[in-house]
Parts: sequence; structure tokens; C-alpha cells
Amino acid sequence: MSAAEQDLDPGFKKELLGSLPSLRAFAYSLTGASDKADDLVQDTVLKAWAKNKSFQMGTNMKAWLFTILRNEFYSQMRKKGREVQDTEGTFTDSLAVHPGQDSALDMQDFKKALDQLPEDQREAIVLIGASGFSYEEAAEICDCAVGTIKSRVSRARIRLTEILDVKGASDYVMDANAASIGSRAYSR
Repeated sequence: MSAAEQDLDPGFKKELLGSLPSLRAFAYSLTGASDKADDLVQDTVLKAWAKNKSFQMGTNMKAWLFTILRNEFYSQMRKKGREVQDTEGTFTDSLAVHPGQDSALDMQDFKKALDQLPEDQREAIVLIGASGFSYEEAAEICDCAVGTIKSRVSRARIRLTEILDVKGASDYVMDANAASIGSRAYSR
């Protein structure tokens, strides 16, 4: 016999066991399924067993157990209301976030590739892509024709794609910061 059972009042155990059929019937009326009712009764008995010292012998144990069962049922229902059933993983996949280190490594590679560009191409791609200037504004800053800026940006994009060996969007991962830079760079 365990220490917990030695401390347990024999009358408590007898009343608890005598209440099980009524508890199960009440649990079934709440859940509508025998397996869920059995689980609810088990949870109730475990809680009652753990809190046996708080029960006053001579008072209505059935009412005490029914209160525990009812509270446990509503606690489970509230918890279930906050949970999302996602057996196929569809919802979870939509919440997935790419690890931050991928973007950091991509950015390091991009900086190295950017350093390999001729100065005029690097200047043009940074003004258009990273700084968000229009072609006209970049041409004014570089003191050259708009067509020259467009040509430099185009050559810089082609060269960066070659250096980074980018075949398509699936070759790199963009976090929110990189996505905003990328969308500005390729939207012009």
C-alpha cells in the first residue's frame, strides 16, 4: 500500500467508488460519447483523489464529485475552443516561418556578389533596388541618361543571377526585410 493510500480515509475511497456509475452517466450526458465520458470520469477521479484532504467527510461527496466533473468538462471545452483541428497539417504549414539564418546567409552571399560587380553597375542597382530611387532620380544622381541607368541595372541583375547561380525564386528564402528590398529592386 502506498503512502498516499495509507493517508486516505477508507470512507472516502468507498464513497468515491460508489459514485462512479453516477459520474459516468453524468459525463456521458455532457459528452455524448462513452470514450470521452470515461476519460472525463478518470480526470475527475484523479483530481478528487489528489484533493481528498480538502473534502469534508460527512458532506455530500456526490455533489462534490459532480462539481469537479462539470468544471473539468467546461475547462476542456474552453481549451478545445482555443485549439485548431489540423490533422492534415494545412493550417500549420501556413504558419510556418523559414529560419532566420537562411536569409542571413543569403544576404551574405548577395553582398559578396554585389562586391564583384563593376562600380557603375553596383551603384545603379543599389540606387534602384535598395534605396528605392526611380530610374530618373538615379540618372540624375549619377549624372547620366536614364537609358544608361536602365542598362546598368539590367546588366547588374544578370550578373548577380549568374554569380549567385539563381535559377528561380525557389533558390532563395526571403524574410520580410529581404522581400521588401527584392520587390523594390525588381518592380522597376
